[in-house]
Amino acid sequence: MVRRNNATVDEFLLLGITDIWELQVILFVLFLLICVTSLVGNLGMIALIRLDSQLHTPMYFFLCHLSLVDLGNSSAVAPKMLVSFFEERKAISLPGCAAQMYLCGFCIITECYLLAAMAYDRYVAICNPLLYVTTMSQKVCVHLAVGSYLIASVSQMVLVSSVFSAHFCGPNVINHFFCDIPPLLKLSCSSTIVNQHVLFTIATLVALSTLTFIAVSYGYILITVLRMCSSKGRHKAFSTCASHLTSVSVFYGTMIFMYIRPTSTYSLNQDKAVSVVYTMVIPMLNPLIYSLRNMEVRGALKRLLKRVLVSFRDQAGKEVSYK
Repeated sequence: MVRRNNATVDEFLLLGITDIWELQVILFVLFLLICVTSLVGNLGMIALIRLDSQLHTPMYFFLCHLSLVDLGNSSAVAPKMLVSFFEERKAISLPGCAAQMYLCGFCIITECYLLAAMAYDRYVAICNPLLYVTTMSQKVCVHLAVGSYLIASVSQMVLVSSVFSAHFCGPNVINHFFCDIPPLLKLSCSSTIVNQHVLFTIATLVALSTLTFIAVSYGYILITVLRMCSSKGRHKAFSTCASHLTSVSVFYGTMIFMYIRPTSTYSLNQDKAVSVVYTMVIPMLNPLIYSLRNMEVRGALKRLLKRVLVSFRDQAGKEVSYK
């Protein structure tokens, strides 16, 4: 229950990124391009993995889910933000705020565990290649993916419940472009120490558990690679991990800066810029990272384009013959 002057408050007002009209137009065009690129890139990655049989491996199974989660993350924030650029009154309902907060956090936590699962896949592929097929079976991959979604669902449910258990008595203006936890807690007129502890604890547990798992996996990978006699083998092993390590570095760097900090260091204006990175830029970058730096994805894209061109040429030939 959110109360203001003894009356129930059923909405929050978002300040957005800026109130300068000229800058709003520029940002709208920029963010629209980012959204379209993210949508095309992630949908294209999912379609490519589904259509190319050579990509039906555990690594690309997780990458397909990563693209799905990135779509959910950008979709939770981007549509409302783009529309709000041209709204004088940037309001969001209480249920809408809770739903946006839940979906965004759910996608972020899921991505943490999917990146950890992908690190485990690389560890098995490089350190135990003879056991790869049995260790990373379809059943194991499905369990890892489902487990990522379940952990994220429960964790975010606890977080959102904790946030909305706080007492809000006004004002109801959120200094942000979406319903993020830190700026919303700033509006509470009751003590938020417990809420902040819940946020810090869950964020730390998720980040430390997944980061530790990734670090240990790559520790074993590094030891195994350094023991290889062939420089070609070492290069191939490192190249298979390059895209994943790039995604991990960008994603976790942003998350640690955003959430695992003392409350006294928060700057809401600064956090808006960081929030743009993890809600819009990272979902756009992931498919680019995995397509530009991955030979298998580039090869699959070439094969798909070749099939499309051949099909189009054959269809055109049939039409000419018919005429």
